[in-house]
Amino acid sequence: MSDTEAFSRLFDLMERYRAGRNSGKLVDYYAPAQLRKKLDLGAPATPESYDELFVWAEKYLQYSVKTGHPQFWNRMWADANMPAMIGEMVSTLAHTSACTFESAPVSTEMEKYLIDEFLGLAGYEAGEGQMTTGSSNGNLIAMMAARNAAVRNAKTQGLVGTVPLVAFVNAEAHYSMDKAANVLGIGTENLIKIPVDERGRLRVDVLEREIMAAKDAGKTPFFVAATAGTTLRGAYDAIYEINALKEKCGHDFWHHVDGAWGGTAFLSKKLTEHFMRGLGKTHSFTFDFHKMHGIPMVCNFLLINGHQGRAGRVLQSTIASGNDDYIFRGADNERPADLGAVSLQCGRHTDILKLFLAWKFYGRAGFVDRFERFLQRAEFAETCVLAAPELELLAPRESFNINFRYIAPAGFDADDLNKTIRQNLYESGTAMVGLGQLNGQTTVRLLIANESSTDADVEAFFAAFITEGKKITDAAAA
Repeated sequence: MSDTEAFSRLFDLMERYRAGRNSGKLVDYYAPAQLRKKLDLGAPATPESYDELFVWAEKYLQYSVKTGHPQFWNRMWADANMPAMIGEMVSTLAHTSACTFESAPVSTEMEKYLIDEFLGLAGYEAGEGQMTTGSSNGNLIAMMAARNAAVRNAKTQGLVGTVPLVAFVNAEAHYSMDKAANVLGIGTENLIKIPVDERGRLRVDVLEREIMAAKDAGKTPFFVAATAGTTLRGAYDAIYEINALKEKCGHDFWHHVDGAWGGTAFLSKKLTEHFMRGLGKTHSFTFDFHKMHGIPMVCNFLLINGHQGRAGRVLQSTIASGNDDYIFRGADNERPADLGAVSLQCGRHTDILKLFLAWKFYGRAGFVDRFERFLQRAEFAETCVLAAPELELLAPRESFNINFRYIAPAGFDADDLNKTIRQNLYESGTAMVGLGQLNGQTTVRLLIANESSTDADVEAFFAAFITEGKKITDAAAA
């Protein structure tokens, strides 16, 4: 088989898979040991033909989870949209790195164009930005910039002998904040997790007390992260109130927004006012398009506000290190010509094309419409829980997350029962939904991020969940 024939066969395989991605079982499930046996991964490594490689490709797709299936509720992402997939395939075909303009001129200019678009939409004045490997990376870079702003010699001399730095986050913030505190030498014990209210939002009154307590202890409060859509409840912290606290008390901390899940609300002025009022006065903001917007992983941005005379300087001063003149070549007006100069990694996948094509295909209004449709579907899912006597809501819905569980009859452990229901639905290929811990209880966490799903699919999911719960409890009672 020639390369040309293999290319043609690849597209035939992709077409057949895509045609069936929304039907049948969600997954052809096998336990890890069983799957290893079926795949026969330990066979001798000898050169294989294209025919044999396509057998592997078929196996990969056969046993993978169909993330485009209407009963895939388990993650903050689902099926990829076609314009973005075209971008992913074309960028792979071109096979370049977005680290320099000379190796990726079109990609570089597309990325700068959308960064500028997003800076304007976020209300950031003359700011800067970059695509990163995800919001975990974006949170790390933002905290690094805050650390270097608080301790001027931290980049060159480290934190030895300095006043301890203290960061503050929502108690239900993403674990990447803990990792960032560890990597940057802040120390995880100096990452203070602020209690939340009944809706999962950071309590600003407690934040103020903790900042004052840190100051009284001789420490430097340097970083506060608001979460725009927590992973567990989908809660949005009160950005405006944190800004007001900063102004009221004269606290000189860096205000970052982790919008990995719900941050793309900023594409709409109405949604920004509702969910993220005050965004334009924060210092930095990270958000993902590879979650609810159907862009293949990964597709993340980190923006830095240019207010207070810091325009175009923060990322390069934070990140640039070592001798890089072998690769980076000068400036583009007042910013680096090469995006790799302000990136933690050198080699950079050209992630921008998949978003750029989707942006041109759907327009900003199309992205906003998708966001609003998911909000409506989440509201519908919440009404389904409230209407079902077998189910209970464990937290008020804030956005796209529905936290619920099956009400356990007397004699049943509620946590074990709900874990079993969830696992049975997954292993049977019926549905895939997430779990979490909320106030010491196991919660089933239904996430609305799948464009393939309809209200009818939401109803079908809850019907299947209730049926499985009754099946388990009835069998135990018999």
